Amino acid sequence: MAAPVPLALDERVLVIAEVGQNHDGSLGLAHAFVDAVADAGADAVKFQTHIAAAESSPREPWRVRFSYEDASRYDYWKRMEFSAEGWRGLRDHADARGIAFLSSPFSLEAVDLLERVGVPGWKVGSGEVANGPLLDRIAATGLPVLLSTGMSAWAEIDAAVQRVRAAGAPLALLQCTSAYPTSPEQVGLNVLREMRERYGCPVGLSDHSGTIWPSLAAVALGARVLEVHVTLSRAMFGPDVPASVTTSELRSLVEGTRFVEAALAAPVAKDPMAVTLEPMRALFHKSVVARRDLPAGTVLAEGDLTVKKPGGGLDPGRLADLPGRTLARAVARDEPLSDDDLTAG
Repeated sequence: MAAPVPLALDERVLVIAEVGQNHDGSLGLAHAFVDAVADAGADAVKFQTHIAAAESSPREPWRVRFSYEDASRYDYWKRMEFSAEGWRGLRDHADARGIAFLSSPFSLEAVDLLERVGVPGWKVGSGEVANGPLLDRIAATGLPVLLSTGMSAWAEIDAAVQRVRAAGAPLALLQCTSAYPTSPEQVGLNVLREMRERYGCPVGLSDHSGTIWPSLAAVALGARVLEVHVTLSRAMFGPDVPASVTTSELRSLVEGTRFVEAALAAPVAKDPMAVTLEPMRALFHKSVVARRDLPAGTVLAEGDLTVKKPGGGLDPGRLADLPGRTLARAVARDEPLSDDDLTAG
């Protein structure tokens, strides 16, 4: 089996498009998502690997009807299951398109399946942060771990980080709020800095706002990983659709991310930049000019002069100091003044 496209955590910002359940159980639609995500320029496509019987008991309160097709949420999870061949086909498709393939496991059995399929790393959903056996199992592979923290307080995150680091696996932490969709007040951009200082590892944002704005702000604040849910259309069915961006919005997010990255990588020194932009200064700045034709020997009074484009003459800041000065030569209307046009004194 060929090695999967790797996760590049130490290069540019990693943009992950989370399909989740938006394929609605259709393997063909899942493949369509792979192409759409690749066409949008994202670095990775991510799914969720559910094995209903392995992750959910009969006591699960979500075992209620919520869709037209499924008698219960458990039946929905069953419908979301793909075979190992199905998952491998998705991984091969992602590899062929040059993007990384990820899928969040929600049971040890799902970890085993994905390990057989071949993944370049692990994305741990917010609901699994306290799942010690699952964390230990994936960390033992030594592959990078991307850990979302949408439901956890600091103590629970501390414990999860310790477990992953004890196994020596590379780690990135994602600020996340498990609200679908997430309001601006719930995004928690401030947590990015807190996480970076607390754990000294790459940090990122797993966003459920259904917009691209929090992710772009996160890049400006130093995020190294972005994850957004993606849909082909907001008219599609699925519990994740309201918290998803469209594939066209995903393209805008990728373009914006690369733009912000380039800006952050090239700090500007104002004085040298001003020298570089001197030709623009001459175009857009103004000069002191005569309001009317003024003969030589005119003692300038208020109202004789004003400021107009282009630059290159006396600076507009000099205007208030010129009344009382005498012209050494005749100056035509709108002609810019220079120091040589004024008599000494």
